[in-house]
Amino acid sequence: MKNLWNKYKQVIAYLFWGVLTTVIDIVVALVLYRLLPNMDVFWNTLIAWIASVLFAFFTNRKWVFQSQATTAKEYITEMISFFLGRLASLILEEIILIIGVSIISQNNFDLLKIFGQIIVIIFNYFWSKFVVFVNRKG
Repeated sequence: MKNLWNKYKQVIAYLFWGVLTTVIDIVVALVLYRLLPNMDVFWNTLIAWIASVLFAFFTNRKWVFQSQATTAKEYITEMISFFLGRLASLILEEIILIIGVSIISQNNFDLLKIFGQIIVIIFNYFWSKFVVFVNRKG
């Protein structure tokens, strides 16, 4: 059991913090949708994204990928790279939601949002693992 934990510790931590990040994103989006149902899908998703990305950067940096960055330059490089990856996933989610709402219907926003988040979680893990928090020096 301990070997399994050690082998998958990072993935488990990512999924734990990813679930919390996703919950933040979904809750913010749904609260906005309920309070301001006429708000454009783009702005709804953008606000939810900002809240969740800020949470994700700090949790991923510390508890998932245990960043070894110590200098301001390394920290800023991580942050920029992290936000660029999340920007790419935001665009991906926006495309999913805008097309989904247009084709399927706005009545399915909840399901479309959850589907978009599943795709985003997968993309973000690989971006963070292989691009952002590679613990490079120099």
